[in-house]
Amino acid sequence: MSEEKLPKQSENFSEWYNQLIQKAELADYAPVRGCMVVRPYGWALWENIQKALDGRFKETGHVNAAFPMFIPMSFLEKEKEHVEGFSPELAIVTIGGGQTLEEPLVVRPTSETIIGHMYSKWVQSYRDLPILINQWANVVRWEMRTRMFLRTLEFYWQEGHTAHETAEEAEEETLKILDLYTDFAVNEAAVPVIPGIKSEAEKFAGANRSYTIEAMMRDTKALQSGTSHNLGQNFAKAFDITYLDRNNELQYAWTTSWGVSTRFVGAIIMSHGDDQGLILPPRLAPIQIVIVPIYKNEEAKQKVMPVVKQLEKQLKQFRIKVDDRENVTPGFKFNDWELRGVPLRIEIGPRDVENNSLVVAQRDIPGKEGKLFLSMDHIADQLTTILDDFHNRLLQRATDFRDSHIHKTDNYEEFKNIVQQGWAYAYWCGNAACEAAIKDETKATTRCRPLDQEKSEGKCVYCGESAEYRTYFAKAY
Repeated sequence: MSEEKLPKQSENFSEWYNQLIQKAELADYAPVRGCMVVRPYGWALWENIQKALDGRFKETGHVNAAFPMFIPMSFLEKEKEHVEGFSPELAIVTIGGGQTLEEPLVVRPTSETIIGHMYSKWVQSYRDLPILINQWANVVRWEMRTRMFLRTLEFYWQEGHTAHETAEEAEEETLKILDLYTDFAVNEAAVPVIPGIKSEAEKFAGANRSYTIEAMMRDTKALQSGTSHNLGQNFAKAFDITYLDRNNELQYAWTTSWGVSTRFVGAIIMSHGDDQGLILPPRLAPIQIVIVPIYKNEEAKQKVMPVVKQLEKQLKQFRIKVDDRENVTPGFKFNDWELRGVPLRIEIGPRDVENNSLVVAQRDIPGKEGKLFLSMDHIADQLTTILDDFHNRLLQRATDFRDSHIHKTDNYEEFKNIVQQGWAYAYWCGNAACEAAIKDETKATTRCRPLDQEKSEGKCVYCGESAEYRTYFAKAY
């Protein structure tokens, strides 16, 4: 670990983010431009995200499968809007085994096409529906401007693909997954998100409707953190996913797709981190508690280490690490684990052993205020409560920050100022020309129209025409 300090968030948020990922050993730059190597600490965080989501998918009846990463070019061309949306980002294989391929193969940017092809083979009757499949995979999109975790040429994600009998079932599935993503973000990652519907311009290529969870980062930019798409019958018609219905008539299926990627690691870094480094939500942190034994000589070590080993056994229900490195000082260790965002640090010295006590430092509360002096009795129960409180504080802090940087406005001049350092919540008529003009003039895009909003009467912040809903506008990653 480098001992050079991180840049301050307030001075250079982008550089703070880039340096922190490397110093905390989450990821490193790969030799191919725009690719990253996810290091063990970063992968452990991603594994915990996977576990939390995968459990939720299985509870709602979804099963996992795996589909090929090579897709015939002709598959993408079957859905016009889809190929237009993705064509600038495609990586295409034209040579295999030293031979020019008869048909170019696309390296998977997303799997709607190949999965649509397979579903057309598997679905014959209404009895074959619904199909509820998810896959954990890597995908490739040839992005021009990249940043680790947020936008890389290759990234990791889950993509769910479902097929249904009716339009109502497909919409219910799309919204069920949106709720599942919201629950995960709030209750596992302590990231407060706003669920809503995307505009036509911002929706997924080939979808009827796209829903999103949008989060505010600590530089006030928005991050699209997960999406759920109602594909209608677009892909069913392109790939002939038909079934005999209950009246023995041939119908097209209704399909959905949805995904969360390693971008969510970026959401965690930028929602919670501070000038000292990461602050990881305890339910996802690779290490929840680090124990730092403190002693100055061999005699003290012989007193402290047996208690540390005993405590480690006692706390097996937590993801725990004993930092018994001999070649660095306790102060270095404290800074190191603060940088890596470990929620709780336990300090044990000879005096603590004599008093049957220990010191717990909480990563999110700096200095003496964050230190708790606890008895060793019932320590596991105490730590469970402390970690739950930690999660709740992180969530509250992120929510308060977000809410204090969202401003309702009906005035375009005011709007232009708001989106320089926050989100504007304004009426928009739904006209794509207004949306494009706002983006051109302010760099702010429509993030989503929140789902819990009632219809009302207003005037578009840009053109003044009548509008029924307010929409969030912000600069975004």
